[in-house]
Amino acid sequence: MKLTTTPKNDGWYFPAEFEPHKRTYLIWPKRTDTWRNGAKPAQKIFAQVAEAISHFEPVTMLTNAEQFLNARAMLPDSVQVIEMSSNDAWCRDCGPTFLINDQKQLRSINWRFNAWGGLVDGLYFPWDLDDQVAQKISELEQVDEYFLPDFVLEGGSFQVDGQGTAIVTKSCLLSAGRNPKLSQAQIEQILKDYLNVQKVLWLPYGLDQDETNGHVDNICAFIRPGVVVLGWPEDHDSKQYGYSLADYQYLQKNFDAQGRSLEIQQVIIPTSLKISATEAAGIDQTTNAKSRKAGDYLPASYINFYFCNGGLILPAFGVPEDELAKDQFQDLFPKRQIVQLNTREILLGGGNIHCITQQVPTLTRR
Repeated sequence: MKLTTTPKNDGWYFPAEFEPHKRTYLIWPKRTDTWRNGAKPAQKIFAQVAEAISHFEPVTMLTNAEQFLNARAMLPDSVQVIEMSSNDAWCRDCGPTFLINDQKQLRSINWRFNAWGGLVDGLYFPWDLDDQVAQKISELEQVDEYFLPDFVLEGGSFQVDGQGTAIVTKSCLLSAGRNPKLSQAQIEQILKDYLNVQKVLWLPYGLDQDETNGHVDNICAFIRPGVVVLGWPEDHDSKQYGYSLADYQYLQKNFDAQGRSLEIQQVIIPTSLKISATEAAGIDQTTNAKSRKAGDYLPASYINFYFCNGGLILPAFGVPEDELAKDQFQDLFPKRQIVQLNTREILLGGGNIHCITQQVPTLTRR
């Protein structure tokens, strides 16, 4: 059922991602103008990510009909495979945002999805099937959904701490292709009403050349209430260093919804990755998707990780920073099992592990 009230008025809220999950959803990649070599290398790593998560919690992979048998053959029996049409494979951004309440019930939010900018600067066309994914997953979970017919938002564009604070980036939420008729104050009020938070922190920037206009899940994430990780490059001459420094200074000056100063943990991010000629040659160049060419900068980030029950799935890119990043995360999460996977193939498509996953929270809070 589509609900026309708001979660805030009804007593529902979006829990933090580090809280327990009931299930994780992913979407199987297939489009050849996003994923190289017929999407086969991407499918291999999607299968690895799904299998890694399945050791910690149930996983469902959604796939178009023509890829069902292939996905079923490539995935372990522990991963459920369900046929569902989509335009691409970014479940974080086109999937529903799941809410809970104090009565241990589940609902969802169905935001509008327009491929990160619609006809202004969207990344592919059409996106109509992706815009239906949130409703279809809500149907699978048999939950009522809050439906926003005119408000564009992606799941990777916000983070919450579970105690009333959200973090977003100005570069993304105020971009011309999202909700150009709404002011920052109006957008913030919608976030407060639907995520049921009391405070929204607006970072100035995301990652340099992030084609989502700078999703927050590539630059900053809550790891527990009052504590965030922030992407931090070693190259102080890079444009990213200026962006990260501006975000750091903003976070230093602000407080969360509980009045706390934020503890900021800096995590390395690489700034030297580019698409190779071999990789670019494997991507179909069409008029329906953003072109990906040899030498294009790859905005890589270890912040684009995924929490799962007792574990954390961390990207790697085949660079020296990978080992340092894993050590940093292990220090930050001594009680979680860190599983690091080389996800360069996902990065080539424009995102990473957090971007391709969507959690369903359990109905009890930790």
